[in-house]
Amino acid sequence: MNFDLTPQLPATFDLTHIVLAAIAVVLFFAFILKPSKRISVDAKKDDTPSTGVTDTEDKNIDSAEVPAVKESSPESALQFLALLQQEARLIDFVQEEIGSYSDEEVGAAARIVHEGCKKAINECFTLSPIRTEDEESRVTLVEGFNASEVRLTGNVVGSPPFTGTLIHRGWRAKAVTLPKLSAGHDATIIAAAEVEL
Repeated sequence: MNFDLTPQLPATFDLTHIVLAAIAVVLFFAFILKPSKRISVDAKKDDTPSTGVTDTEDKNIDSAEVPAVKESSPESALQFLALLQQEARLIDFVQEEIGSYSDEEVGAAARIVHEGCKKAINECFTLSPIRTEDEESRVTLVEGFNASEVRLTGNVVGSPPFTGTLIHRGWRAKAVTLPKLSAGHDATIIAAAEVEL
């Protein structure tokens, strides 16, 4: 069954849609760059990492030694934010007071931001959908499905198997290739001030 969503899509970009899109992009990448807090306690079960995202050593960890919370370095997030600024001027766009601009002007700016964000994402991440089925198709989740890959919404009662409609296929980062930082680089400088002489 196919649904024509064209009538529900906005014909022009208004301030609300632009701000929501920018916030969604920033939150998406903050989530992607946030290191996982899950640690496998049973090393005999699976010695291979689930994705190519981390380079951690395989270690047998006693369950009493597993930390509850792992601190993360913000450098990777800052580095990617700098790339979004460099390629898409994302911070300039989000920080701009755009209430006085027309929807057409905001839409034109959003097209440039979109193209730059897409370029930065494609350069730094290899992404693949978690589910291969078409969105809006019916899917069945059998017992033992990976709850970190699939979020159940709606009326969730009982136990698997669950049958429902695939609303979003999800995304998995198969690889992250951020440029290496030179020694002494200040990652907090997202974009240097420019002075023309």
